[in-house]
Amino acid sequence: MFGIAQESKKIKVQSDRTIKDEARFPGATILAKVNKQVYMEHEGIEIWCDQAVHYSEDKFVRAFGNVKMMQGDTLTMTSAYAEYNGNTQFAYAREKVFMEMPSNTLSTDTLFFDRTRQQAYYRSGGTVKDSSRTNTLTSKIGRYFMDRGMFSFNTNVKIVNPENTVDSERLDYFEENGHAYLYGPSTVKGKESTLYCERGFYDTEVKTGYAIKNARIDYDNRTVFGDSIFYNSAREFASATNNIKVLDTANQSVITGHYAEVFKDKDSVFITKRALAATLQEKDSIYIHSDTLMITGKPDHRIMNGFYDVRIYKSNMSGKSDSINVDQTTGYTKLLGKPIIWSQRNQMTGDTIKIISNPETEKIDSLVVYQNAFLAQEDTLKAGYNQVKGQILYGLFKDNEIYQVDIDKNTETVFFQRESEGDLNLIGINKVLSSSIRLLLEQREIVDVYYYQNVSGTLYREIDLPENARELSGFVWRGDEQILSKKDLFKGEAPPKLTKIKGIPLPVEDEDFFNEETIKRIEENTGQGSKLLEQKLEDAELKETNEELETPKKDDSDTSTEQ
Repeated sequence: MFGIAQESKKIKVQSDRTIKDEARFPGATILAKVNKQVYMEHEGIEIWCDQAVHYSEDKFVRAFGNVKMMQGDTLTMTSAYAEYNGNTQFAYAREKVFMEMPSNTLSTDTLFFDRTRQQAYYRSGGTVKDSSRTNTLTSKIGRYFMDRGMFSFNTNVKIVNPENTVDSERLDYFEENGHAYLYGPSTVKGKESTLYCERGFYDTEVKTGYAIKNARIDYDNRTVFGDSIFYNSAREFASATNNIKVLDTANQSVITGHYAEVFKDKDSVFITKRALAATLQEKDSIYIHSDTLMITGKPDHRIMNGFYDVRIYKSNMSGKSDSINVDQTTGYTKLLGKPIIWSQRNQMTGDTIKIISNPETEKIDSLVVYQNAFLAQEDTLKAGYNQVKGQILYGLFKDNEIYQVDIDKNTETVFFQRESEGDLNLIGINKVLSSSIRLLLEQREIVDVYYYQNVSGTLYREIDLPENARELSGFVWRGDEQILSKKDLFKGEAPPKLTKIKGIPLPVEDEDFFNEETIKRIEENTGQGSKLLEQKLEDAELKETNEELETPKKDDSDTSTEQ
């Protein structure tokens, strides 16, 4: 760091030509190039230019034409015009300003440099190039902290490199590691995705980012929201934590949960912690909940798999199983592992259940229950259960309601047969064996039963058939598990424990570049003819000036002196 000495040294000057013109430049010496550029040095800063106006007593110089300033090996700045004040150790440059640091370059129209605080500042637009990482950074306002190796950019900030483009309203960039901290509405746009947040971090070297506050990542037809999102551009991977929502516009589905992973190149999404998928089907959403959901495949062939305690709900159907497979192209939904379906008043169970929907109309066409198929319905007056058992069950649907059921191979039935009119008195309990059975349903009730081949049965009076003989072998009524609403999908589950989100530090609120102390320092040590204060330091907009130095008189002489 440089400090202001009580008595700073005078500016050393070397010039081919010097002129005194008290009428036009009182107290100043005009310096001009003949063969060599004018050279000046002051306490570690060197200046070259074609012409200069030097106010020795004020330790102030105005430099014109091919101006070059150097501060050791840490900073080199070129411009068409510059000023330097030895008392304030403050420099100002304008017109084609180019500043070079060990690993970065800065181009702008107007630049301020405070040697006391080792800070550079522009507010009329600038471009920084980090050659070691092929990053180009632009903004309207920028500030460089040499002691921290940090740029603070404001307003219309952009980073461009071959892989990504970053846009932000406020961005802090560290030259040592290429880390960028984003504040305000910001995006990281890659070839396959766009990350958005209002506070975030991005590593421009390894192409990874971390976003919080209204964070989301957009793909071609999928958007992921979350309290926080981690992003790896090189792997085309993203993970989201807490209050996750994945919108799939290609298939009109929404998946929620509290942890998700997205692999773009594999077109896959993995989501867990209270995972719930909602897909719109014929103006009626179907909800699927499980511990874990995984969606894979291109938009025209999405496949969803759910694992562990799967629960599904639709306005006229619900179900449970250990796992589920949904193929949106074929319209097939398979429930595996103790599957059960409730449709209207009917309970259907078996080893495997397949629901078949029409991919175009999205209406349910049919379902198939494989191995140990059961269909059961509570008796109208709750005296017991009507049951049908066989090896395989086929159900047909119309307008999303089941109207016909066929059961094949070694079928057995138990039916509570009642009078069709009046008080529905129980006629008896009918137990029948046959090769196959067909049931017809109307308004959710079994209205007709047809038995085929090898039919044998008995109609028992209620008092003649004991309770333990009224249920078929393997029958279990699971009505208390039936999912009757979307809320029931989470019945019996404890709320998930959410991960604590790692925050991103707020930007360090440094004093303004032109703070009260700096303005006072400049105003109390202003050199004659200085254009610095014409910049209206309190404004964000600069007033450009283009005053040219008049040609010096011909009675000049060669000199090399300290003034």
